[in-house]
Amino acid sequence: MPFMNIKNLLWINLDAQMTIPKALEPWLIDNQSLTHKLKQEFEDFAVNVLSQTQGKAHKNEADLVDTRDDCIIREVELLGNQQVMIFARSIIPITNDTKDLRTIGGKPLGEILFNDGSIVRGEMQITHADNLWGRRSTFTIGQTKLLVSEFFLENLYA
Repeated sequence: MPFMNIKNLLWINLDAQMTIPKALEPWLIDNQSLTHKLKQEFEDFAVNVLSQTQGKAHKNEADLVDTRDDCIIREVELLGNQQVMIFARSIIPITNDTKDLRTIGGKPLGEILFNDGSIVRGEMQITHADNLWGRRSTFTIGQTKLLVSEFFLENLYA
């Protein structure tokens, strides 16, 4: 994320007692597809791919996807009515299980993950620093875990 260092954020399990802004709750703690929810909320939904590169994940990300090898690191903005609502960072290990995900271009990753019944979502963790709130969870495809982190910008819920 261009305006903050996400490498050192502290993440905790969602079930911990935490005061979450009321307007953010329906977004932050929803287990459904964020893409689907944004498409329902905004007439004009778009994905802006900021980068998709091969490299090393941050240690706290690599620990969750069980690899120290290079991964695909995909960073996107999710836009509603041409405003950035969410910044998302995905860590996709390079395996046969993920080969189709590595070529999705501007297609929403969430749409793929939630439309395949064989993909299993792991436990959700949340973080916040100042007014920025985020959540992340793993998704297991075959034998491979990938990580999706989503950061909710204030213009979505304030």
